[in-house]
Amino acid sequence: MTDLRISLNDRTVASLELATSGQYFARDTDLPGFMVLVGKRRKTFVVQGERRKAGQRLSVRMKVAEVGDLTTRKARAKAKDILGKIASGVDPRPSRQEPEADAATVDLPSIGAPTLRIAWERYRDGHMKKKGRSEGTINNYRDHVERLLADWLDQPLSKFGNDPALVTTRHEKLTKENGAYIANGCMRTLRAVYNHARKAARSLPADNPVSAIDWNAEHRRNSALGLSDLEGWFTQLRGLKNPIRREFHLFMLLSGHRPEAIRKARVEHVDFHARVLHVPRPKGGEVKAFDIPLSNAMIRCLVRVMRISRALYEEQSREWLFPADSESGHMVEHKEKRNDLSKWGNDLRQTFRTIAQAAGVAELDVHLLMKHSIPGVNAGYITRNKLLSDHLRHQQEAISRRILEAGRLRQDEPERRTSAWPALPARRILDELMGGKD
Repeated sequence: MTDLRISLNDRTVASLELATSGQYFARDTDLPGFMVLVGKRRKTFVVQGERRKAGQRLSVRMKVAEVGDLTTRKARAKAKDILGKIASGVDPRPSRQEPEADAATVDLPSIGAPTLRIAWERYRDGHMKKKGRSEGTINNYRDHVERLLADWLDQPLSKFGNDPALVTTRHEKLTKENGAYIANGCMRTLRAVYNHARKAARSLPADNPVSAIDWNAEHRRNSALGLSDLEGWFTQLRGLKNPIRREFHLFMLLSGHRPEAIRKARVEHVDFHARVLHVPRPKGGEVKAFDIPLSNAMIRCLVRVMRISRALYEEQSREWLFPADSESGHMVEHKEKRNDLSKWGNDLRQTFRTIAQAAGVAELDVHLLMKHSIPGVNAGYITRNKLLSDHLRHQQEAISRRILEAGRLRQDEPERRTSAWPALPARRILDELMGGKD
């Protein structure tokens, strides 16, 4: 049965159904570390905490009392006392020479290594958050651990380290049920969590159990548009009914960046004077923040969408570049039906990369524009910000011009070719958007 998280009291404890097979935990939402272990025949109050020994963190789990021998309130009070001792470095369990008689009735995993749950929480808080990983990345890892590996959360990592076959079997199961890419991603997460846990728990087997799996083959998706495809794509784009979504997809094509970052772009992140769009929390977190140089076509795109947004979503448009009638206030889904728009999202990111090559832009410049990692040792000495105001913007301009030419739209006249982009006096609107007029 699945573990629960509830507020433990006499009534809720009494209502817990006995396990039909195995055991499960009902964890207290009021006192972390206090829980009820429910088996086929009995329920037991249990505590779990961490203590330090020789610079290492050790997980300690022990029985408090059988349900019925103590009320929930008294069991919680006793649990607080035990958890306090554990936190101070004391192991309150009876010595191994004099084991507690009825402690054997509780079937608990070995204490020598952290559980997957504890190891994941340490990795999340002690590594990912400290390294400034984005919320999207953390949620992706969380999905792997807390959904795909939910039944392993309270198992000790040593169990998998000592029996890698469990990991290979789960990888095969995930491949069949969830797909090859998701199965590989889940195993990469487990590998990272295990490696991080072993830094503190040296008793874990040195060989990471994930090393035993045979990885599924992964192929880079080849879904870019070519120059000859752009005119048809622009025709589809003009057919979309939502003007904000039209401008979003156009900006995606012109910028070549990830849809998650552009969807969450704020008005305050646009600097028309410097001609950049700031991305404060891209993939990789705040430490990877960067500016996107804006070509003339990209600026006109942003001006149009800001003007349209003021009319459609007056309140949301004060904060978001691409607002929507959603709980967050911005676009949360960028996907379209393929019959309506054949390419979107990362398809356009690949298209940008392909058109940049056709426009004669150097590979290193493309890496810088798309914020890819820079290949080579010497390239690591390049300071991207020093190239923004002139060199990279000229390269961005060349790519935008090539895209619009291939789409049969002149860079300076997208409005006159179609009713999808109504005429816009850009200079006046820019003044309004930058605070010159209300």
